[in-house]
Amino acid sequence: MKLAAGVMGSPISHSLSPRLHGYWIKKYGLNASYLAREVKPARLEEILRDLPKTCEKRGETFRGTNLTIPLKEKALDIVDILEPSAKRIGAVNTIVIGDNGRLIGRNTDGIGFTDNLADHVNVGRFKGGTALVLGAGGAAKAIVYALQEMGFSEILITNRTRVRASDLVVHAGAPCQSIAWDEKTARLGDIDLLVNTTSLGMAGQPALEMSLAGLKKGAVVTDIVYVPLKTDLLIEAENKGHVIVDGLGMLLHQAKAGFEAWFGVKVDVDDALRAHVLEGLKK
Repeated sequence: MKLAAGVMGSPISHSLSPRLHGYWIKKYGLNASYLAREVKPARLEEILRDLPKTCEKRGETFRGTNLTIPLKEKALDIVDILEPSAKRIGAVNTIVIGDNGRLIGRNTDGIGFTDNLADHVNVGRFKGGTALVLGAGGAAKAIVYALQEMGFSEILITNRTRVRASDLVVHAGAPCQSIAWDEKTARLGDIDLLVNTTSLGMAGQPALEMSLAGLKKGAVVTDIVYVPLKTDLLIEAENKGHVIVDGLGMLLHQAKAGFEAWFGVKVDVDDALRAHVLEGLKK
């Protein structure tokens, strides 16, 4: 029987996930499909509960789905089993259909961030170090979780609205602390890893106006934005000799665990996959 999975969100037409998972499905010759579905928060539970029956009528077995904005937090109250990572991050980005049709909620964004970073540097170097996170939204929650798992001794969080950074500190716990947005450049001399989780610098968004003149030698700079692939932040960091990590790899790596759970195939992120997804960005 054909296996089925997909991604849900609103809007969803821009999603690269079907192109990404479709590449793996074709590469491994699977009898499977991965479809994007426009789903509003009010209908999420109804659709999740009905899809296994709907797919069965079509001769398919529904195995689960990815979730994107604005469904990640809504799913927390819908799934039957909430795995520790999703509970701690406070969002679900992957749902797997378990025994007796139970909905299992996971979050693989933190894994995606870490694995992307590990493609470029030895993440063990960050144990006991200091990280600076720009932004305090949903992506920041998953990234702060990943930074805690890496063993940073200090995680500084700053946001244009200070209260959001403070709320994330309360949610995440030690060793996080918030700093004012206008304090961020003053702390660059202490930083081992700088992470931009905001939309600043993304195509069509305001620029991230931040000089890296005082950034600690050897610091790594990463940006979760991938349109453009190399933001002004990354360009400046690279020109100053820092290792840079773009945001596309996080998207690719976060998809691995879901694909394996749904289709039973362990997959890799390689140059061919990256090139295939990049082609989708140009269309």
